[in-house]
Amino acid sequence: MTHSQRFVSDIQYYSTAVYPCSYMEGRLARSQVAAPSEAIDAAKYDVLIQAGFRRSGSFVYRPQCDNCKACLSIRLPVSDFKPNRSQKRAWAKHQTLTCTVMKPTFLPDHYALYKRYQKSRHPGGGMDIDDEAQYTDFLVRSNVRSWMVEFRETVPGQSATELKMVSIIDQLKDGLSAVYTFYSPEPGQNYGTFNVLWQIQQARSLGLNYLYLGYWIEGCQKMNYKSCFKPYELMQNGLWLPAHPEIS
Repeated sequence: MTHSQRFVSDIQYYSTAVYPCSYMEGRLARSQVAAPSEAIDAAKYDVLIQAGFRRSGSFVYRPQCDNCKACLSIRLPVSDFKPNRSQKRAWAKHQTLTCTVMKPTFLPDHYALYKRYQKSRHPGGGMDIDDEAQYTDFLVRSNVRSWMVEFRETVPGQSATELKMVSIIDQLKDGLSAVYTFYSPEPGQNYGTFNVLWQIQQARSLGLNYLYLGYWIEGCQKMNYKSCFKPYELMQNGLWLPAHPEIS
């Protein structure tokens, strides 16, 4: 047993009760949770993410569904990434955005944008009625190395700026992990694509190897965007394997 395996085994784990799957209609999901959450610091999280775990606030989990292994961890080797034409257009389109990196904190305009995003993109999903405490638990609370990045755009003819997007990112030993992003639900914009491209560039500038994008399910419309960034790797049977070896 390696030191990393011993490190992970020192943490306690429990399984949740089943709950409706957010991604595959009609299926039930179950998660394995690492505990106690307050004991999982940045060093332990570095190990856990290599075992397929993710973070939501101080809650660290991975899928442990009965008779289903559709969720696969996905990451991008940032030095190998080459944008396609639509990604290049999205990058050029949003060069007017300015970003500010800060520690995760509650700001009223962030919360207001989050509510707008949820009501537009995920109505009736439960998160569209999150109060301030639930928002804080989900996106502000963290026991690891986390950033909050806000993207603003100058209002034409004014000196004021308008908040367009907020992203929560964890810094790992070997990469960045995209926790969550929400943005202004305006038609015809490509904020989500621009955000992933920005994170790829940021990982490169920090000398990191990967951008972790959470979980991916083949054929799942909500997750299709992740596999548009190529090449990418998927965790299969505990190993990171190139999904497209012919272009990796």
